[in-house]
Amino acid sequence: MLPQLTLTAAAEKFIRRVLRFSGLGAGCGLRLAVSPGGCSGLSSEFSAQTAPGSDEQTLEVNGLRLFLGAQSRLLLNGITMDFSETATQSGFVFIDPHKEACACSTADAGNSGVTRIEISAIGRGRPAVPVVSP
Repeated sequence: MLPQLTLTAAAEKFIRRVLRFSGLGAGCGLRLAVSPGGCSGLSSEFSAQTAPGSDEQTLEVNGLRLFLGAQSRLLLNGITMDFSETATQSGFVFIDPHKEACACSTADAGNSGVTRIEISAIGRGRPAVPVVSP
């Protein structure tokens, strides 16, 4: 069963950039592995891939292909996936309309569910930036 997943405009824009800079060409998709964890209840890892793995299903959202394993499909049902970028961090934010925000003293409600983005997840499509010494 494929989940009912909503992507915000910011999440769509980020995913399109990841796929474009991956250099994998048309038809590639985003492998998204979601697991329980963190104050928001979900954490994730992602990478651009040419095709889904043998244990994954493809969810198409507004022309984007998401490759999801069984656990991710279950956890993402009914979720809105956003992308947040602040001065100190950026990443996907998972919003569950049926859950209340975490009330622990270390929670940051504005950044709940933020996933760290590793540069290698974006791809090799950008030229090196020269370093200029003063």
